[in-house]
Amino acid sequence: MNFKTILGSVDFLESLRGKSASFLLNTSVTKTCEIPNISQAGIPGRLYLTPTLDSEFLCVKEVRSLENIAQTPKGVPTPALITRAVHELKPFLNIEILNLGLEVLPKLDYFKVHNFDLKPSEAINKNANINAMDVFQKGVEFAQNLELQSDYVILGESVPSGTTTAYATAKALGYKADELFSSSFKNSPDDIRAKTIDEAMALINEEDDVFAILSKVSDNMLIFTAGFILGSTGRDDLKVVLAGGTQMASALLIANSIVEGMGGVVDTKNIALCTTKWIKEDKNSDIKALLEQLNFSINAYASDFDFNLSSHSALKLYDEGEAKEGVGCGGALCYASINGVDKQALTDKIESFLG
Repeated sequence: MNFKTILGSVDFLESLRGKSASFLLNTSVTKTCEIPNISQAGIPGRLYLTPTLDSEFLCVKEVRSLENIAQTPKGVPTPALITRAVHELKPFLNIEILNLGLEVLPKLDYFKVHNFDLKPSEAINKNANINAMDVFQKGVEFAQNLELQSDYVILGESVPSGTTTAYATAKALGYKADELFSSSFKNSPDDIRAKTIDEAMALINEEDDVFAILSKVSDNMLIFTAGFILGSTGRDDLKVVLAGGTQMASALLIANSIVEGMGGVVDTKNIALCTTKWIKEDKNSDIKALLEQLNFSINAYASDFDFNLSSHSALKLYDEGEAKEGVGCGGALCYASINGVDKQALTDKIESFLG
């Protein structure tokens, strides 16, 4: 197993080789996921449970709020399996869950669940109705006050329909976004997503500032993560790996717009984005093109892990493009790469979860 550099220098990730990591999972629900057929990140009609189930499986290797592991209608199992398998072969120092607006709390004992008094956001085509400044400030303060137990932090996410809100957010903030955002589908449901985003764009007024735009067309995870990014830049002792694909790119674009509006400068020497091969090679999106729109430099990497050693039909769907990211699996796979985890051993471990 290895990784490839998308942007920046190999040095940042290499400097973390053999060091301890804390894994934080940002979880929230946007009611955008209730729009029929807009996402396949979970069970139809119950996508609101996806981040809850992902949290449970990541922490304790079982789901407790449903009978079985969440999978898409095509049978693709959650990427939580990948992140959990990495954890079993090379454990993170600790795993903590950030509740940024869940419908159902994960059933977990002994694991720290940070609650921020946030509710699920509304669908972006009806006005997400978020207090964006409050959510952003919560992210800033969390990063500023985070007590480090490890050498660095891996920050993942689980938000069904999150790529749609990420796309809408970037577009509303004036970035080139069309055809650059990934989807949980192999072939993005462009007609449904385009209609949703067009309806969201119609809510934006010319006089809206960054936070007014975010309040209408974004989600809690994106705004909080942007706050976390900017809050972390004031600390020399905090290194952060953003574990995700185009959603994490959108969080960086939000941070970029906020700083630009303030006339400030961001020092991102201690921040990197880590994603999967499936995102890097996705023909329907372009994470590099998104990151190149930032006014600051960023280190970005993609794991080269795939399922070519697996004979399991459900996992093969990842290599066919039916799933690409989530639950921090890109960051977990890059962590596995720099810690000597064997590809066959990891494949076997993931397969063992499926019986």
